[in-house]
Amino acid sequence: MGHEKFLQGRVAMVTGGTSGIGRAIAQSLAARGANLAIGSRSASQSSCQAEIESLGVKALVMNLDVAATDSVKNFYESVVTTFGQVDILVNAAGITSVHSICGHPDELWHRIIDVNLNGIYRTIKLCLPGMIERQWGRIINIASTAATVGSPSVPAYCTSKAAVVGLTRCVALEGAPHGVTCNSISPGWVETELGKNAMQDFAALENQTLAEYFEAVKQSNPQKRIIQPPEIAALAAFLCRDEALGITMQDLTVSAGSLW
Repeated sequence: MGHEKFLQGRVAMVTGGTSGIGRAIAQSLAARGANLAIGSRSASQSSCQAEIESLGVKALVMNLDVAATDSVKNFYESVVTTFGQVDILVNAAGITSVHSICGHPDELWHRIIDVNLNGIYRTIKLCLPGMIERQWGRIINIASTAATVGSPSVPAYCTSKAAVVGLTRCVALEGAPHGVTCNSISPGWVETELGKNAMQDFAALENQTLAEYFEAVKQSNPQKRIIQPPEIAALAAFLCRDEALGITMQDLTVSAGSLW
């Protein structure tokens, strides 16, 4: 079944867009007519450009490190040069690492905060003024149920995602008088490479295999399953509709009823 092309002529910029949730969102927005600018640290090894252009839209795929201000600026300027503007910003780039507060390496803490939180600040700071000027914009930040549920094993991740939800609210209020919405999506466990890597680390802490931990996560979920990336992508696409203008400053959970 085809998708309604309600994003025809719009330009979407997606960080972390060559894998996992970001990739699914990029494909979803392209299927609905948006031209795509995808930034990722693994852009050069990605087949994303061909995938996106096969959907009948234009794509720009570039290397991007959201923790580096110059890299973000270069990416944004290339997007504007190629497409003229950014209408939709999706911040999906993120990292995690399993380490308790006791003995937490400072460099690792700062890196996680810099990617997961400051990276979003960097992209919004560049994209928001143009959205306000044009009186239309959609900003979607990928947070996590970890924003509201603590874990002694991933304090930097939990802290960064909680801060993303706070930043989302502030940006939503700044954009509200100008037709710009800003929301966060907080998934539970999602079946992605990042998710499986995190599960592997958690499994090791509990002396389990990845398969055992994966099954335990499924069984602890009220729907007895793991969320799939297209489910997040469908919500992101909906938030970009004109009819979704009233949905802003929200943290929307997609977790099949699970708190973690």
